[in-house]
Amino acid sequence: MNDTIRLIQNHRSIRNYLDKDIPEEVLDEILKASQSMPNSINGQQISVIVVKDKKRKSEISAASGSNPWIDQAPVFLIFVADFYKTNIAALKSGKKQVIQESVEGTLAATFDAGLAMGGAIVAAESLGLGIVPIGGVRTNPEEIIRLLELPEYTFPLAGLVIGYPADNSALKPRLPLESFAHEETYNKEKVKEAIDTYDKAMEEYYTKRGDKSTNWSNQVSSIYQFVYFPKVYPTMKKQGFLNDK
Repeated sequence: MNDTIRLIQNHRSIRNYLDKDIPEEVLDEILKASQSMPNSINGQQISVIVVKDKKRKSEISAASGSNPWIDQAPVFLIFVADFYKTNIAALKSGKKQVIQESVEGTLAATFDAGLAMGGAIVAAESLGLGIVPIGGVRTNPEEIIRLLELPEYTFPLAGLVIGYPADNSALKPRLPLESFAHEETYNKEKVKEAIDTYDKAMEEYYTKRGDKSTNWSNQVSSIYQFVYFPKVYPTMKKQGFLNDK
């Protein structure tokens, strides 16, 4: 195992940060690493809004379900699906862009944002920084759009808190590998067995952490019985992401 693999496998989300700024040259390297990740057709349909202003971070935190880590850490990155920039290319070329109206467009931009965030995460952690992703920016996306002055054909997908860790959280277990990596075809039986094993592991993890006793099945199903960010779809349509093709 090399240092890069060891770093990735040692990942944990950090929710307690020092009051310490990130040097501009360090942040630039993280952003360059993020931009260097693969993207569909070289469309580069992702933008990152770098938020350091304390007032704006506080407003974003409030609109994201009051995540204290957004306020606490010095930098918050918001990864944005950006077909506004590709539409400029379409207008320049005398063509009509329709990709933002399709499910394919939404999938491509979302997947690319995940790759870009993954690059930022590995780069940040390699430089001694901690991170925690924030899906809560989709809680009230219209307010996030207003705060960031996002144009049409853009949508805030997820955020990433970056800062110097005040302490390290415990390494959270993952599902057994055989339920994640399948050989040739999807193995339903292994998934069922893996979930039983994992529920026991997570019960122990939460107990040691001092949380209320629960397991992965109960935790996930309690959330996935609802569309927990119901404002996403109507706001996407207002931004031009019709998802009807």
